[in-house]
Amino acid sequence: MDIKRLQKQMAFLLEVDELKNVLRQTYVTNGSRQENDAEHSWHLAMMAIILEEYANEKQINTLHVIKMLLIHDLVEIDAGDTFAYDEIGHADKAQREEEAAERIFSMLPEDQADMIYQLWREFEERKTPEARFAAALDRLHPMLLNHQAKGKTWKKHDIRREQVLKRNETIAEGSEDLWEYAQAIIEDAVESGYLR
Repeated sequence: MDIKRLQKQMAFLLEVDELKNVLRQTYVTNGSRQENDAEHSWHLAMMAIILEEYANEKQINTLHVIKMLLIHDLVEIDAGDTFAYDEIGHADKAQREEEAAERIFSMLPEDQADMIYQLWREFEERKTPEARFAAALDRLHPMLLNHQAKGKTWKKHDIRREQVLKRNETIAEGSEDLWEYAQAIIEDAVESGYLR
């Protein structure tokens, strides 16, 4: 056993436990509290398993999707969660996240640091079918929670239907079926008074 390698891996695993402390703007389904990034990542991985049949590409590698979903928000340990509709926060988001990726991923042995970084970049660039499907799930998830929590986050930030449609139209790149479903959620949210 290479004890130095194991020590680096353990240090990384303890560091990423901090993801549990990064709160998102989205509330859990009963509206009682904000979800954290670790809960979000776990729920996305579960969605990938259950909803894989709706990916645009029928031969999608679901394990690869799950890997991306589990690591895609690790950078938020340092960079924080940038609210989807925060235009000012998005101005320097890429830089903050790149710096976070460098620090956090470099805790691992070099081969694993490179693997995790490549997965993170793939998710961010959305060029592969797996990345597009992972991104579709990442966009759909807060909509599901928002709708279930009676629009708590949308109301809190005075979010409009047009904003939600524009922000989430990329769901269709990974799953046209899930985009159709998402649009129905949006329309129901408007009719129910959850969304302006």
